[in-house]
Parts: sequence; C-alpha cells; structure tokens
Amino acid sequence: MPDPVATDPTVPADLDRALADLRAHAASWAAAPADLRIGLLERLLPRIRETAAAMVDDACRHKGHRPDSPWAAEDWAGGPWALAQHTAARLHGLRRLAAGRDPLPADRVHETDGRTWVDVFPATAADRLLLAGYRARVRLLPGTSAERARERAAARHRHGTARPGIALVLGAGNVAALTATDILHQLYAENRVVIAKLNPVNAYLRPHYERIFAEFVRNGWLRLVDGGPAEGALLTTHPEVDAVHITGSARTHDAVVWGTDDRAGQRRRAGIPLVDKPLTSELGGVSPFLVVPGPWSAADFRHQAEHIVTAKMNNSGHNCIAAQVLLVPRRWDGTERLLDAVRAVLRDLPFRTDYYPGSAQRLAAVRRAHPGAEMYGDGCRLLVPDVADPADPLLTEEVFASALGVVRLPGDTPAAFLDQAVRFANDRLPGTLGATVLVHPRTERDHPAAVAGAVDRLRYGTIAVNTWSGVGFLLGHTPWGAHPGHTPQDIGSGTGFVNNTWMLDDVEKTVLRAPFAPAPRGLFTGSPSLAPRPPHFVTHRSGRATLERLAHYTAAPAARRLPGLLASALRG
Repeated sequence: MPDPVATDPTVPADLDRALADLRAHAASWAAAPADLRIGLLERLLPRIRETAAAMVDDACRHKGHRPDSPWAAEDWAGGPWALAQHTAARLHGLRRLAAGRDPLPADRVHETDGRTWVDVFPATAADRLLLAGYRARVRLLPGTSAERARERAAARHRHGTARPGIALVLGAGNVAALTATDILHQLYAENRVVIAKLNPVNAYLRPHYERIFAEFVRNGWLRLVDGGPAEGALLTTHPEVDAVHITGSARTHDAVVWGTDDRAGQRRRAGIPLVDKPLTSELGGVSPFLVVPGPWSAADFRHQAEHIVTAKMNNSGHNCIAAQVLLVPRRWDGTERLLDAVRAVLRDLPFRTDYYPGSAQRLAAVRRAHPGAEMYGDGCRLLVPDVADPADPLLTEEVFASALGVVRLPGDTPAAFLDQAVRFANDRLPGTLGATVLVHPRTERDHPAAVAGAVDRLRYGTIAVNTWSGVGFLLGHTPWGAHPGHTPQDIGSGTGFVNNTWMLDDVEKTVLRAPFAPAPRGLFTGSPSLAPRPPHFVTHRSGRATLERLAHYTAAPAARRLPGLLASALRG
C-alpha cells in the first residue's frame, strides 16, 4: 500500500483524507478487470432508476417549477435518462472488450476523400428503436488512417498501459447528469480514481450521486466533496491530484490556470501556469444555428421554430451549448416567417424564470445593448431580431440565459449563404463547442457540395444537421468537446473530449444528423423516418411522461415497458 498523503495545513482535513483514501485505492482501480467494471455499471443502472424521481423533484424545486410541470421534461432528459444512456453506452464497449471482440469493428471505419470517419451512432438495437433517425459519425484528425484508428481505440484497456492516478472533476452547476458523466469518463476512459467537487449551484445532487455511485465510494474509487472557488483552487494545485477536468466558463479555466491576482497576466504571457498537470475542459461559447434557405412549408417553419426555441429555452438557456445566435439569409422570404413562428412559440410557453446566478445581470446587459429587444412570456425571454454590431454582447459573450439574437447575412443561394454563415461562425463567434445546421432535404439534394463543404469547414466539436447540437451530449456514444486547437492562453471552448465510449483517439469532430421533419411528414420532405417529434422539444405535449418512461426503460430495459413508452412519444 502506498504511503499516506502528507497533511498540508492549508488544506481542510476532509479533503486531505479524501485524497489519501483515493491514493490508497488508485492501483486497485487501475488493475480492475473488465468483468468487475462491467458488474459495477450493471448494478449502477438500477440505482439510477431508483433515484430518478427524487433527483428530478429536487432539480425542479431548485429551478423553480413543479415536478409535474412541462418544464420537468428537461430534468428527466438531462438527469436520469442522460446518465442511464451514458452508462449503457459504456457497457456496450466494455462488453465487446470482455468478449475478446475488436473495440472498433472494421465496418464502422471508413476513409473518404483522404479522411477517416467512424460510425458511432446508432450503436445498439435499442438506439435504432428509441432514437430512430439519429445517426452520428466522428471525423478523426488529418493523417489518421483507418488502421491507426482501430489500433489506438481503447488502447489503455487492451494493452494494460493504465497508470494509477487521481483525477479532480470540477463539476458543472447546470445539467444534473453532467458531473456524473464526467466521473464515469475519468474512471472508465482515463482509468483514474476521482475526487469530484460539486458546484455550489447544484450541490443538492450530492445525496443522489452518493446513492448512485455507492459501490465506487465504498471501494475508495470516488470521493464527492462540496465547496466553492477556494476549495477548487486548493484541489487543483494539490500534489496528490494528477489530472484536472473542468466544466464551466473560460473565466473559470483562466482563474484556475493563471490565477486572479495582479500577476495573472504576467503568468499567462510567460506561459507559466499555476496548474502544470494534465488539464481538460469543456467551457461553452456562443453557439450558432445556421438556417439554410429552402422550400419550407408552413409546418416546417413551425417545427423548426419549436426546435430553435427548445435549444434556447432548455434549462432557461443555462447550457454551454444553448442556441444564442440565429444566422439567417437576409433576402430569403422565409426569414420573417421563421421569426414570426419563433415569436409565437416564445409567447405560448408556460411561465418560468432564469434561475442560474448572474442571469439577471447578463440579461440586463443585453437589454442595455438593445433597448428595443422583444420580451416574451415572463419578461426574461428576449429576442433581438437584428444584431449587426460586431461588439454586441450577443456575439462576443456567452449569455447563459434566455436571450436569442438574429444575424442577417447575404447570400442569394444556399451555397452563397452557407459560405457567409460558415465564415461568420468560425471567425466572429467565440467558442467551438457546437453548431447546428437546419437544411431542407431537397435543398441538400440540390446542393450537396455546399452542405458537405459547410460541415467540413465548420470548426466545432459537434456539428448537428437538423437537430440541436446539444443532443450530442445526451447520446453517450458521441465524443463531446471543443474543436481541437485551443491553447491554455486562448482556451476558447476547452480542450479534450469526454463521453467517447468507443474510446477513440485523434478525434476532430462529431457530425450528428436527424430527420428534418417528424413522422409521418418526413415522407413529404424527403427525410423518411419513424421518428416522431422529439420528446425534448419544449412544445411536446407528453414530453415529461415520455422522457420519464425513456429513463426507466434505459436503466432497466423490459419489453413490457415499450408499448407505454412508444404510445407516450406518439401522443406528443
């Protein structure tokens, strides 16, 4: 057994004890065989199901709505279901390894135009049934061959190269499953034991996490702690912490890495960080929706307006991937029709408030910049229908609240507009976490090179075509993180990918696709699918019940649960 951690008088005793205990058990986790790891996840799933209702109830109370409110659908999606889906995704990969099968089947890896792509979703029969119409591919970095991709997939697990280590997870304060999935990533992808500091905003999750992760805690592989910036600073610089993962803002990252004193700028310029250990991060940014002109019907305008408002209003906009800027064609006659449909959806949504600390001040800054901003519902849903100033806060800062801006760009054809929109998104908007492209199937058939070129050129970690890029976080199988290339001095949306249950190296971006229109209307748009209106839409009439049923089914699959789940989805 390794020597105990030396006590540091500046670190609270409970943190020192937690780190000492983790160090004593790090080697046992690194050496844990596949069957033990699989069993832990198999037993974790029913605990998610048992804890689900209490977790959602607490989330609803914290955010200011009732558990039976339509808004509770987001708490089922971003809490129990997301965690169950991620757990099931990890089990899929581990079971392949335990059975001696190739972690990355040859038929999922393709080389096209000199680049290697990996088909990562759907991965299972359940994915094909419950998320019909959704598919995702991962593009690997230039120079990565198909052979290299297969050789490097899950290398730590296959070649026994894991070293014992302790990871610090600085948890997010918004989505309930996020810190939990980061814990799973560190344990299973990085082979490190974990000390997770919950964010003070959602520290109410701790008893639910303790129950769900009870076996990991009991075996000394996970410790959950509370605290604010002071405790975070102590942990990031503690010599017993080997690696750090941060979810938050670029300001949080810079405070950790460079400090907040009068020498922070000097350290940054000199490249001398306070934290010199491996550090990954997911930090958000200004997320665009690129709306490609096309032959949209009245039903298309309504459906995509619901889609856009969902991407804005999910969790009151307190998401690192929330829609913040619509990039629309200036001279397309559909632009005003779409904005009118967006206004109608914003007007009709039930009451709620922005709950995250600082949101009132951030919304006030938008109102100061735009005294004529349109306000809907409870007064904190802002629509700014014409943003033109390059210094506008909607274009330079992540609002992290329920404000949506519209930028009108030139381009009389889909190809010309996409060229302008990609340039704007890449060069003018901070962050590279996710972008969404809305394009009618007929338009894509008529302009395949323009659409493919836009997807190719967009510098974002997740590019979603006809679905919100935030869905990429929920699926579990899809790597999640910023587009590679950020540096500690210019961190943007962060570095590294999490969730990566195929355990791929050399990830550049995920491209996620879904039908443009739900069934059965997709038959008329040229995107046939059995997928109904997505249950996470804020307008889904049975979204809460559907996502509750989906969470229970994913955590405990049983054929008897399918009829009720499918019927609920169709009622929406």
